[in-house]
Amino acid sequence: MRRVAWIFMLYALTVLAHAAAPADNLLAHGARDGDAPAWAIAVASPAGWTRDCCMYAKAIGVDAVLYQGEWTGKPQRVMVLNVTPRKLPTLADEVQADRKHFLHADPAAKVTGFMVQHRTMPCAATVYQGSDHVDDVVVFCDPGKDSGVRLSWSMTFDDADPVRRTLLDDFMQVVVASRYQHDAAPTATSPAHGH
Repeated sequence: MRRVAWIFMLYALTVLAHAAAPADNLLAHGARDGDAPAWAIAVASPAGWTRDCCMYAKAIGVDAVLYQGEWTGKPQRVMVLNVTPRKLPTLADEVQADRKHFLHADPAAKVTGFMVQHRTMPCAATVYQGSDHVDDVVVFCDPGKDSGVRLSWSMTFDDADPVRRTLLDDFMQVVVASRYQHDAAPTATSPAHGH
């Protein structure tokens, strides 16, 4: 019952976070790749979160991470941004492929999905309640066919984490405020790495 209440709370946080206005902070960027133009993702970090695109994120093979305190190398309590080439025809296909992959690794996991109200692009969230008592939230967003990419935000945390509500609030704030910028390139005044 506690987990069901948590899922509905996450949905409510999505609605609340939707009201937050996006800020103009470059977090990560990528160069033109074939037909896909250069891109950038901008979002303001919640208070107390450290932004990284070029050190720890690069080391683990993702486009950016946000974390609190010192970097531990553990996946718990880390927001992860991935921007990948569009391979599947629809956002629903992308979500379904992710679910299939997750359930192959943990067939006993519980899965709940819902749409995320983003201002500029369709997004879909999935909550994975792992049989190992580690939960994952994954949100895929589609900035449009012309972008040539899809982006995802994810975060892992222990199901009994005492600050889960605050973590999820911050996570959904980042998700709904993140902005895809088409054909964008970083400037000297807009670093992709910083606090």
